[in-house]
Amino acid sequence: MKGLVAATRYLTIVPVPGAWSREAPALGEAAVWFPVVGLLLGGALALVDQVAIRLFPPLLAALLTVTAWKLLSGGLHLDGLADCLDGLPGRDSEHRLRIMRDSRIGTFGAVGLILVLLLELAALTELVAAMRWRVLLVAPAVGRAMPALLGRLFRPARPDGAGARFAAGLRRRAWIAPALALAVAAAALAAAGVAAFLAAVGLSIVVGAFFARRLGGVTGDVMGAVVELSELAVLLVIAARAHGMAAPP
Repeated sequence: MKGLVAATRYLTIVPVPGAWSREAPALGEAAVWFPVVGLLLGGALALVDQVAIRLFPPLLAALLTVTAWKLLSGGLHLDGLADCLDGLPGRDSEHRLRIMRDSRIGTFGAVGLILVLLLELAALTELVAAMRWRVLLVAPAVGRAMPALLGRLFRPARPDGAGARFAAGLRRRAWIAPALALAVAAAALAAAGVAAFLAAVGLSIVVGAFFARRLGGVTGDVMGAVVELSELAVLLVIAARAHGMAAPP
């Protein structure tokens, strides 16, 4: 259970007793537990959302749920997304990596975070209560399976970075993480869940390839960005399907 404990400590703000370190390979070895932690996080979010939609209008309930989502994850992946966006206008890979290491947020990062959060909020608001709890289970699990995928497909941009240490800890069984996420998606949302999972995988590979070309590899920030974008992809696919089913013939 050490992997589950390490994954919980890293991916959430849930207090878990005992000393630990964020250093991989320990964290890379725990990657198979990432979608499990995502599923547990999704369960907490589903509970928050079911209470919220009984007390507040749909938009306010969705806002409270998204707020809980980002608070429980400590904003970890939002930070990675912002850093990646800020690094886009860099002159070359070294300059982009230097920008991404800067803890200050820039215009690209700020605008990107606002847009992603608004898209998540809008997509969740449009879903009926019976669908919302299901997608809240699936999205965090799918999103947290993607770093293992990227770590196996792309080389690290920096030999001494967090992404490199994470990738070094990955083993062949890291493929279990996407498999678990697919199982969760299929069980909760059937064919729509499989479509959402495939969309998240496709987007993750495209984003990973883009940044691998721009940076010479992927970093921990890229992996964090992919988590956020994969979650958004799941929400958008399910919202599009729900809209299509509700549209008049």
